[in-house]
Amino acid sequence: MGNRQVQMIAIGGAIGTGLFLGAGARLQMAGPALALVYLICGLFSFFILRALGELVLHRPSSGSFVSYAREFLGEKAAYVAGWMYFINWAMTGIVDITAVALYMHYWGAFGGVPQWVFALAALTIVGTMNMIGVKWFAEMEFWFALIKVLAIVTFLVVGTVFLGSGQPLDGNTTGFHLITDNGGFFPHGLLPALVLIQGVVFAFASIEMVGTAAGECKDPQTMVPKAINSVILAYWPVLRRLRGVAGYVIAVERISGGAKSVRDVFL
Repeated sequence: MGNRQVQMIAIGGAIGTGLFLGAGARLQMAGPALALVYLICGLFSFFILRALGELVLHRPSSGSFVSYAREFLGEKAAYVAGWMYFINWAMTGIVDITAVALYMHYWGAFGGVPQWVFALAALTIVGTMNMIGVKWFAEMEFWFALIKVLAIVTFLVVGTVFLGSGQPLDGNTTGFHLITDNGGFFPHGLLPALVLIQGVVFAFASIEMVGTAAGECKDPQTMVPKAINSVILAYWPVLRRLRGVAGYVIAVERISGGAKSVRDVFL
């Protein structure tokens, strides 16, 4: 893997399904405080990545943290870590392909196609990708991660245009007053923000991929530190601004409780 591929795997891993699917409902529940939750969870995620990066520089391995658990804690710890990781991604994989099916049903032309068809197609594509060579797999990961980054930038630009132009959105004039006039930073109290931490953590569920990818790097000693730092330097500020802009352009009380995605917030 090259430097650009490893960096995009790291950034793309921090942009999980939980950022897009369910973002509207979480914003409706927690309000602008959701930005603070992402800020705190992102900070802890970065610390975890830094710790993993130290282990990768100690001994690059495609076995990642399972291999390090075996080295420092023994076989039992490696056994538990390995199986927990497998179960995690077995469950998360089902969530991701279900998300693909839900998004495909957004388009009216596919409304008559059963949801399981899209889920099966997504599963087939993902399974095929994991059976090809590392070089092509890394290249596809790069482009898929780039799509997620461009989606976030697009949402940010659209929101900034509405905010800067003062154009009304959903019957409200955009601006900071949408926060102050609708309950402030915690419109529903502190408890919803605390409860939603688990959902925000899910959005960072793939950050450890950079550790697994390190075993396939040309020069892990150089590439891994750059990839890990790129998460905090590139992704985190953009995400924080995205959540902030969302709070400035639409009132929390106008977000439907049935809103499922970032698309529901802006459209």
